[in-house]
Amino acid sequence: MSVTLKYEIKKLIYVHLVIWLLLVAKMSVGHLRLLSHDQVAMPYQWEYPYLLSIVPSVLGLLSFPRNNISYLVLSMISMGLFSIAPLIYGSMEMFPAAQQLYRHGKAYRFLFGFSAVSVMYLVLVLAVQVHAWQLYYSKKLLDSWFTSTQEKKRK
Repeated sequence: MSVTLKYEIKKLIYVHLVIWLLLVAKMSVGHLRLLSHDQVAMPYQWEYPYLLSIVPSVLGLLSFPRNNISYLVLSMISMGLFSIAPLIYGSMEMFPAAQQLYRHGKAYRFLFGFSAVSVMYLVLVLAVQVHAWQLYYSKKLLDSWFTSTQEKKRK
């Protein structure tokens, strides 16, 4: 069971890494002004703390080789702080722009011709799902490791 859960978590970490790299690329292009603001908008505020969301993934990967419960617990706690919290803040930060877009059809930020708020909400929804599944599988893995540790202590 542990091997299967580790495999599932690794897949989710790699999906998170792709989302994270796309976000880093978008932010870099926006700040370095490699493209005009009509093509790539400046980053939203929630994107900066979300960059720290790589920390829980690294901690999760570090916990796998030796079934380190401490690293897995740190990964789960930091995922709430560095991944889920910025996403919740991001949904609240972008809500007025989304509301204006859908009520009046006006968008002021764009990403390659698409409304930035629409694209970023899609990214946000995908990231929430990835992190939620990652937390779910991490909890199951933690329970599995804890159970096996208790059984070894009984023997």
